[in-house]
Amino acid sequence: MKHRIVVAVTGASGSIYARQLLQKLQAAAEQIDTVAVVMTENAKTVWETELGNQDYAQLPFRFYTQQDFHAPFASGSGQFKTMIICPCSMGTLGRIATGVSNDLITRAADVVLKERRKLICVVRETPYNLVHLRNMVTVTEAGGIICPATPSFYSQPATLEAVAATVTDRVLDLAGIEQDTYRWGK
Repeated sequence: MKHRIVVAVTGASGSIYARQLLQKLQAAAEQIDTVAVVMTENAKTVWETELGNQDYAQLPFRFYTQQDFHAPFASGSGQFKTMIICPCSMGTLGRIATGVSNDLITRAADVVLKERRKLICVVRETPYNLVHLRNMVTVTEAGGIICPATPSFYSQPATLEAVAATVTDRVLDLAGIEQDTYRWGK
């Protein structure tokens, strides 16, 4: 069965992760039925600041506004099995943890959790304060996965893209997308 995935991009720093994740999902098209994208206005600003472009507008996915509660993944009947929030701001995480569904991102996350589906939050903040940590615990206890945007270096990445791939490849693994990537011990 092909994947139906929601990707939310929030205004946290880390646009390189969002860009790379979306490009890799595009490359894995044979495994995917649908990729739906919700991008906050702050995310667009951060993308433009960090990456110097608006390439998100060129991606072949359907984009939804934050207030489009008619999006198919705003309901459990939409059958989207995975939601990835990349990067996930601490504000977004906090609203999810407290059940505040005030936009499409938090509503979709609430739906994924209530339906016992896969929510992957690629949190991007440092250092964490106690509120952040408690929100991560709450989302984890509700069934979500906290995947910090913390790169690894045992694959000896030589470029910024390769460093970012140590995070995005892990996210794709968590989402169940098969890929050719560095594997420990091989």
